[in-house]
Amino acid sequence: MKIRELRQRPRKELKENLVSLKDKLRELRFNLAGGKVKNIKEVHQTKKTIARILTLIKEDEQSKQSK
Repeated sequence: MKIRELRQRPRKELKENLVSLKDKLRELRFNLAGGKVKNIKEVHQTKKTIARILTLIKEDEQSKQSK
């Protein structure tokens, strides 16, 4: 997911999305250890999306504190 798309979403939706992505990453890692994952790139993409969401949430918190 692109950062532009994420910036347009409400923060509540981002936090819900973050929880679901963390669950997905946990499943992917479990399946990767078991040899069931065919697309290893999906793990990398999920981690990147989680990082983007966390960055947006942190930026929002910092902007509220500075006001």
